[in-house]
Amino acid sequence: MPTIPPEPARLTELQPHQARQVAESFGSDPERYDRTRPRYPDALVARIVAASPGPSIVDVGTGTGIAARQFQAAGCNVLGVEVDGRMAEFAHRSGVAVEVARFEDWDPTGRTFDAVVAGQTWHWVDPVAGAAKAAEALRAGGRLAVFWNVSRPSPEVAEAFAAVYRGISHGLPFNPWARPALDAYSTILSKAADGIRKVGGFGEPEQWRFEWEWTYSRDDWLDQVPTHGGHAHLPADQLEAVVAGFGTAIDAVGGSITMGFTAIVITASRTAGT
Repeated sequence: MPTIPPEPARLTELQPHQARQVAESFGSDPERYDRTRPRYPDALVARIVAASPGPSIVDVGTGTGIAARQFQAAGCNVLGVEVDGRMAEFAHRSGVAVEVARFEDWDPTGRTFDAVVAGQTWHWVDPVAGAAKAAEALRAGGRLAVFWNVSRPSPEVAEAFAAVYRGISHGLPFNPWARPALDAYSTILSKAADGIRKVGGFGEPEQWRFEWEWTYSRDDWLDQVPTHGGHAHLPADQLEAVVAGFGTAIDAVGGSITMGFTAIVITASRTAGT
């Protein structure tokens, strides 16, 4: 589901990591966020763990701890770094150790780790400063792995959802379903890889992909909508109209939707002696 700043045309003026108001809006309802946001494929977690030299992990933008708990279940020791104290408190209560900081400003205090990961958050981090901080925190052979769930709705569902935004008479500042999400994420993925290259100290970035899907009931999908990027700042009447429109659209296709996802990982290994 869309989580990058809406209205992609404006990214030339304001990069995602500079859109702090949007980046720090997700903590307005951490319980809903944790309850409704999708997890990551077990195969993705397993591959990152297998490609890392050990079990110590820093989870950047850990949020409520969704990815962190998956890595814990895979046997890892996870430290979350989270800028939003509300999200950090939720993650802490769920069993994740968290340090509250903007990742670019976080101080590893001499500690080194086997992996630095980021699930659905690296676009909120300066791609060059973030890669430099990851290089500082990783031991030789350690792995930087940043990843996103990118939605792949059926054409029917994509058009129905896009029509919801077009149909709101007083207008919305964005329409996240107006083009394929993979197109919208292409810039994000390129910037992540380019940031790693610019910093040095890493091997050539690789891209891994994992296809999966999840079936949502009408109520489950509507519960998630307010957690999508930019939606927390919509006026109440506009958000209500979006939720109502989605409800009508899902009713029209039988009361549930199966959403396809491509989980995409940009990853590189920390080289020795740099």
